[in-house]
Amino acid sequence: MPQRLLVRDLARAPELVGATPVLSTYDDAELARSALAGVDTLFMVSGAEAADRLAQHRSFIDAAADAGVRHIVYTSFLGAAPDCTFTLGRDHWATEEHILASGMEFTFLRDNFYLDVLPHFVGEDGVIRGPAGDGRVAAVARSDIARCAVSVLLDPAGHAGSTYDLTGPEAIDFTDVARILTAHTGRTVTFHDETVEEAYESRKRWPAPQWQYDAWVSTYTAIARGELAAVSDDVRLLTGSDPVGLETLLTDATA
Repeated sequence: MPQRLLVRDLARAPELVGATPVLSTYDDAELARSALAGVDTLFMVSGAEAADRLAQHRSFIDAAADAGVRHIVYTSFLGAAPDCTFTLGRDHWATEEHILASGMEFTFLRDNFYLDVLPHFVGEDGVIRGPAGDGRVAAVARSDIARCAVSVLLDPAGHAGSTYDLTGPEAIDFTDVARILTAHTGRTVTFHDETVEEAYESRKRWPAPQWQYDAWVSTYTAIARGELAAVSDDVRLLTGSDPVGLETLLTDATA
């Protein structure tokens, strides 16, 4: 089916058969309305982390409604709620609410944290630091999220009004992550369970606004509180095959 690829930079748009790149941004409502004219189903990937991300989302959703979009498929966050521990998850909840209020059809893909990112939590000294305790996270591979999105977009009407929790096949703690990374890289990786105060202090080495520090630290505290531990069958439901775990992801990356 024909696709319209909304991109911020036409020079970086992929060349896909049947796909037409169109310039658009989330915060330029007029440009977005023009880019979305004639679009029935919109796959909306959440914007880059920013202080005004929610405002950008709302502007884009309003533009989509004005342009006549009938159905939004949105990449949200597992457990999105107004009071969830992961601070950016609250923005996802508010975005969902804005989509619901728009009157358009919706499908929400609520992603757990990305499995692909866990290796990047390791510091230069081989230590993962954060106040996660023995909390577990059912992190999901980005490739599995993509497979789910394709399934929904090939039959959007069949998934209208649905919310899917996208997780990996198992919930692991950071001691598990360290063990698996050690086995697959040959480099000794360990986990240090920081206090919340230590976590804020250790992250001051990277200059950032307060909202960003809160997001970084609450990544770990959300895991500590068990909010990311639930394992869902929705990846299999949507794609017909199981999601990959960390060991498989690492093995495939080096194959």
